[in-house]
Formats: sequence, structure tokens, C-alpha cells
Amino acid sequence: QVQLVESGGGLVQAGGSLRLSCAASGRPISSYAVGWFRQAPGKEREVVARISWSGNSPYSADSVKGRFTISRDNAKNTVYLQMNSLKPEDTAVYYCAAKNPALAKYDYWGQGTQVTVSS
Repeated sequence: QVQLVESGGGLVQAGGSLRLSCAASGRPISSYAVGWFRQAPGKEREVVARISWSGNSPYSADSVKGRFTISRDNAKNTVYLQMNSLKPEDTAVYYCAAKNPALAKYDYWGQGTQVTVSS
């Protein structure tokens, strides 16, 4: 099975940018569809963006569309989330997750990375 480790979180001012990385080990990440999720205190986890195993047709939630971009580099076994024009409401723990492309459920999760956006 695949193991996932997120990095790149931190504290940034509103309007700033961060790039999160999701590094895979154990199996090639090219075998999996990958999603980025976030969970803010007191709120449910929500999907932010997802990308197919091939990289086609990436999806971004309406709340981040035009600001966040998901991409993948299968040669580096890594998926990225570029976050621009950050807002205080983007503050959350961000998780990457992977799933078999034929299935609906994300079975493999990273430990999360904190993103804090100050106003």
C-alpha cells in the first residue's frame, strides 16, 4: 500500500501563497487518484481539489477555484497543491489522500499539515 506525507504548510498573511506537497512511498502514486482535503476547527472535512491518476480533468471546489491548483509529478511520486491569494477562511489542517481510481473511497491518508492565514 502507499504511504503519504504532506509538507509545506505554515503561517502566511492573507493574499500570500503556499505550495503543499504530498510525497508518496511504498507504491507509485501514478496508480492512484489523489485528493486534497481540509478540516478547520469545528467544521467537517471538505474536499479542496482532486486529480485523476493520469492528471486529466483536475477538480477544484468552488471556494478555492481560481486560487488553488492541484498537479502531480508521477516521476517524483508527488502531488502538489499550489495555493494563491490565501484568505483567513483557508485556515485548516490540509490532508492528501489516495484511492484506487476504480473506487469511490479514499483509503490512504497522510497525517496532515497546518495552514494558518492571518488577516
